Amino acid sequence: MKTFSLCSISAATLVLTITPIRLHALPVARFAAGADASAIQGAVNGFRSDLGGVNNGVGGGPFSSGFRTINWDGVPDTQAAPNNMAGNFFNLTSPRGIVFGTPGSGFQVSANSGNPLGAPVRFGNIDPSYSSTFQTFSAQRLFTALGSPEVDINFFVPGDSTTPAYVHGFGAVFTDVDLDDSASLEFLDANNNSLYTLFVPPADNGLSFAGVTFDAGEQVARVRILSGNTALGSGVLDGGQRDLVLMDDFFYGEPIAVPEASPATILLTSGLGLVALRCFRRSRARA
Repeated sequence: MKTFSLCSISAATLVLTITPIRLHALPVARFAAGADASAIQGAVNGFRSDLGGVNNGVGGGPFSSGFRTINWDGVPDTQAAPNNMAGNFFNLTSPRGIVFGTPGSGFQVSANSGNPLGAPVRFGNIDPSYSSTFQTFSAQRLFTALGSPEVDINFFVPGDSTTPAYVHGFGAVFTDVDLDDSASLEFLDANNNSLYTLFVPPADNGLSFAGVTFDAGEQVARVRILSGNTALGSGVLDGGQRDLVLMDDFFYGEPIAVPEASPATILLTSGLGLVALRCFRRSRARA
C-alpha cells in the first residue's frame, strides 16, 4: 500500500488553496470616440449591459447586480464651481459607494448656466477658453480634479464610509482627449495590485468612452484615472503636447462589501503554513 507523508499532503493542499486566486480571465474592454455623444452612445449602452443593465440609483442596497452612475448634473450649486466638491459627496450626501482622492488640491464640478454666483460654464471660471474647448455627454456639468490630472477612486458600501467594497467594472466618459497616451484607467485590487490598464481613445474636441468589466472573480477596489497630462489652470491652454481632459458620466458595478476572512479560514491557512514551515525545516535538516 502506498503511503503519503503529512508534508506531501499539506504541500498539495497549499497549491490547491492558493493557485485559484491567481487565475484571471481576460477583461472585457469597451471604448469609442467621436465628434459628439451619438458616437459613443453604443459603447456606453453595451457597457451598462455588461454591468447588469439596471441602474440602482442613489442609496439603498447593496444589490446583487446592476450598476451605479454619476452624471454630475444633480450636484447643487453649493458644491459646484466656483466652489469645490467634497471628495465623499457621492457616498455621504448622495450615497453611491464612491469616494474620490487626488494628489492635487481637491475637486470641482462645473457650473450650470444661470447659477447664482454667475460662474461661467465648463470651467470658464478657471480659464475663459475652457467654456468653448470642452463639450458634455450629459448636459450641463463636467468634473475635474484640481492641481493634478489624477483622480483616485475608492469604493465603499453605499452610505457606509467604514465598509470597503469592490466592483466588477468601471467606465467613464472623457471630453477632448487629444493624445493616445494622455488619459487612462488603471484597475487595482484591495492590495493595490494592478489588474489592468486601458488607455482612452482620442477624439480631438470630441468625446471618448472607456470601460472595463471583469468576470473571473477579480475584485476592483480602486480605480486610478489620468485625465490628460496637465491640470487645469489660469492661462493653461490645451494644444500640442499639452492635453487638458475633463470627465463626464461615470458607470460602475454595484459596490459589494469586501468579505472578511472567516475564523475557520484563518485557522486553516495558519495551520497549513505551520505544517509547510515544519516540512521545510525537516527537508533542510536532511540535506
